[in-house]
Amino acid sequence: MTDSQTVSDKVAKLYDTYPFPPEPILDEPPPGYNWRWHWHSAYNFCTGMKPQRQDIRILDAGCGSGVGTEYLVHLNPSAEVIGIDLSAGTLQVASDRCKSSGANRVEFRQLSLFEADQLPGEFDLINCVGVLHHTNDPIRGIQALAKKLAPGGLFHIFVYGELGRWEIQLMQKAIRLLQGDKQGDYPDGVSVGRQIFASLPENNRIVKREKERWSWENQRDENFADMYVHPQEIDYNIDTLFELIDASGLEFVGFSNPSFWNLERLLGKAPDLIERAQGLSDRQTYRLIELLEPETSHYEFFLTRPPLVKADWSVNKALLAAIPELNPCIDGFPSQTLFDGDYKIVKLSDTELAFMEGCNGKSTVEEILNQVQFDLDGVRSLQKQQLIMLTPRL
Repeated sequence: MTDSQTVSDKVAKLYDTYPFPPEPILDEPPPGYNWRWHWHSAYNFCTGMKPQRQDIRILDAGCGSGVGTEYLVHLNPSAEVIGIDLSAGTLQVASDRCKSSGANRVEFRQLSLFEADQLPGEFDLINCVGVLHHTNDPIRGIQALAKKLAPGGLFHIFVYGELGRWEIQLMQKAIRLLQGDKQGDYPDGVSVGRQIFASLPENNRIVKREKERWSWENQRDENFADMYVHPQEIDYNIDTLFELIDASGLEFVGFSNPSFWNLERLLGKAPDLIERAQGLSDRQTYRLIELLEPETSHYEFFLTRPPLVKADWSVNKALLAAIPELNPCIDGFPSQTLFDGDYKIVKLSDTELAFMEGCNGKSTVEEILNQVQFDLDGVRSLQKQQLIMLTPRL
């Protein structure tokens, strides 16, 4: 048996024992949204414009219990969705979940990431959340999936970050030491871990980190097992992350939380340092940011297979001719106070609200501006905040 198969078998056993994520199965579409799983919103984020096609193919690679898959089906009503995972028990939960909520346009296959070549055709959107770092060969995994990405498609990835998971790594190693030859007995690992937390002093660093960051979700054994007794985990920093990205052969589009990666947020009070940082590459700047704020427990980002056409809204003529519409991943509109795609509160001015009320998906920017006292810089700001999507006139 190969090392890869051994690891896969151990991971499958964990998730057969503790299907993950352990969210309840509903008899209706799940509440809320994740804009990264919404084709229109994700494409708009990556390119600056609404996609022309809706009848796309989506692969949920390492779909687990189907929580993300269910959203992918409901958020993309014209898409064909396929979910793959190596755990038969977890796939059964995923199938039951999607059937219960009416997410019927999905096919599940018991495959590892390494076996993605067994799937027919290419995919416009590949979603791979919390999976690559649980393989023994993430480079092989990302390359296998990259081969299935269509030109101009998007690859959404979530992997762990080492700096924000330092205490988790310590607890994982402590549990393994105390388990000894019982490693692989996942209920025993959960029991050992809970006993450790119950015994450690309250001011212990590992305990404090657990209480401030993870304890709410770790009340459930499924979460606790996934975090502390997983048989395989590789955590990244910016340097090793981009080694993984470069090995994929794909193009880095950007992190899906760009505000975190803004150096001004950390060093804005020191203009001399900001000036010094101008000589750094993008990757060096990312590394500087995570060193200065080592809370990063994960990285979430998009890759693409070129060509990915991006809009240029700096040209007034093109912007005036574009057709704006509301981003479907906002909540609370029409109101001057609403939630954006990341569930952060946004307060609109009177003129911003008036412009957005005119965004009916038919009128051009110019036609709306003829009725509303607003300007092109304001339109650009709304687009940059992902509050509206723009369709260029071809």
